[in-house]
Amino acid sequence: MVEAQNHSGSKRRCCCCCIFNKVWKFLLATTIFVALIMLILFLVIKPRTFKFSVNEAKLTQFNYTTKTNTLHYNLVLNFTSRNPNKNLNIYYDEINGHVSYEGTRFASSNVITRLNSFRQYTKSTNRMTGVFSGKRVVVFDRDQASDFIRDKKNRVFRIDVKLYFKLRFVLDDFYVGHSKGNIKCGLYVPFDSNGTKVINAFQPTKCHVNF
Repeated sequence: MVEAQNHSGSKRRCCCCCIFNKVWKFLLATTIFVALIMLILFLVIKPRTFKFSVNEAKLTQFNYTTKTNTLHYNLVLNFTSRNPNKNLNIYYDEINGHVSYEGTRFASSNVITRLNSFRQYTKSTNRMTGVFSGKRVVVFDRDQASDFIRDKKNRVFRIDVKLYFKLRFVLDDFYVGHSKGNIKCGLYVPFDSNGTKVINAFQPTKCHVNF
């Protein structure tokens, strides 16, 4: 009787092992198949990251009041995005921009939202604009305040821009993937207030794209 029970238990264990092995082989084969498909698509499509730059920057207000620690600003940035891919279109869903001075963020703005999202076709270039205008309470330490005075005198400010994006990749009319990331731009922006002539014109600047 005991021998029969042991034999029955062994059969159940063998069945479980067989099922486990079959499931494992199926999952392994599926993973390899998907990986091969992805590799083939990658070799055929040859995806490349988009190119991003700031081609124009206009700073018409950038005044800091020490009594209230208030920064008044008006900055307009014109961006250029280039899709270098031969087969992939890019659909820009969102781009949110943040600008900083001396490591202190002072403004944010939505560059691309669902209302103005767009599809960028292969080998094409599109322009977009970010407007950062208003006032904000920021506290500069002694070094930052000194740098602000220097830059105000030289009429050129170092502005750091960071953009966070959400986009999708499109092959023909099929979405084949989506991605998030950020774009970093370090700009030297001339200060142009009340029609004052800018001595050093803004130089178009390439940005670094991170996925």
